[in-house]
Amino acid sequence: MKRKLEKPFGMLEKRRLMVEKMIEDMINSMREMQKEFEKKISEYTEVLPEKPTLDLIETDDKLIIKTDLPGVKKEDINIELTEDSITITANFKEEVEVEGANYVKKERRYGEARRELSLPAKIKVDEAKATFEDGVLTVELPKVEVKKKQTIKVE
Repeated sequence: MKRKLEKPFGMLEKRRLMVEKMIEDMINSMREMQKEFEKKISEYTEVLPEKPTLDLIETDDKLIIKTDLPGVKKEDINIELTEDSITITANFKEEVEVEGANYVKKERRYGEARRELSLPAKIKVDEAKATFEDGVLTVELPKVEVKKKQTIKVE
């Protein structure tokens, strides 16, 4: 009787080990696919220009946006405004490659970089001003409603 019980338990143990091995193989395959996917995404995003970084400064009467756009010409910058949002687009143009040269490393990015931002206050679109100097874009946006500070006395 003891031998009859051992066989079914031995078969169950073998099947359990087979299932564990299958699951382990599936998990390893998924990990490999994830690594390949991450590598492809990384290769793709390396080619695109990064989203421009910016500072948003608020004063009593206006908003000021400063954005670093090194290597861009002012004619390659486009600014779209609504009373409560701004979109800045810059085209980073690729320089002509040197013929016959061997690029040991090529990390500079080319293409279109775009930044959209919701503004914390409504602005006067037709009074907005933009300047571009030394790779820094400065956009001044006068507010529609200037908030007046009021002091009240505590009684």
